Amino acid sequence: MKKVLILEDEINIRSFVVINLRRAGYDAIEAGTGAEALEKLRENPDIGVAILDIMLPDMDGFEVCRNIRATNKIIGIIMLTARTQEMDKVTGLMTGADDYVTKPFSPAELTARIDALYRRIGGDTNADPEVLSQGIFVLNTRNRTLEKDGQRIKLTQVEYAIMKLFMQNPGRALSREDILTSVWGRDYDGELKIVDVNIRRLRIKIENDTANPTFITTVWGFGYKWGA
Repeated sequence: MKKVLILEDEINIRSFVVINLRRAGYDAIEAGTGAEALEKLRENPDIGVAILDIMLPDMDGFEVCRNIRATNKIIGIIMLTARTQEMDKVTGLMTGADDYVTKPFSPAELTARIDALYRRIGGDTNADPEVLSQGIFVLNTRNRTLEKDGQRIKLTQVEYAIMKLFMQNPGRALSREDILTSVWGRDYDGELKIVDVNIRRLRIKIENDTANPTFITTVWGFGYKWGA
């Protein structure tokens, strides 16, 4: 059974999420503090998705996210954010989260986001070439890694999916909508800014000068283009 960690200090919300995750066929593992969540992850290395609330009694969800990403690039991370706190969404994504869900949320919405992350973790199809090589970049689709000039660059699953999309479409201008649909799925009902934040995060990792990007360039008013 696929495992999902739910970190939420409010018992009523956590219980509500756990009940619905179990109804959807997931093994829900609960935590009420950041420290407890990190311990649960150590005890259950096969957890595929973690849902992190931001406001916690011991450390905030951003710190938990950073701690997870320091050792685990593969796990899917969803932040629970307040509807009025716009910066929480951006901060969560920049610290390594893959997605966010705003409170209040429906069980169907949260489950759909988890399903999408698990599909992404599931890997590539056999029809994909094992290696995509362009310029100084090599993307290995079997082990889902990226190298720049022979140096491994650590990517989250979302970052890997974006890089794969770019390298499959060199020189082609991709709209934000194209990227959102390809990476997050057609049923994703979140905001386009999630694309921009993940592009910003990718540029920090791969560009020589993030102020003047040369690999991922902006097509103003439309989207982005890859050219290595």
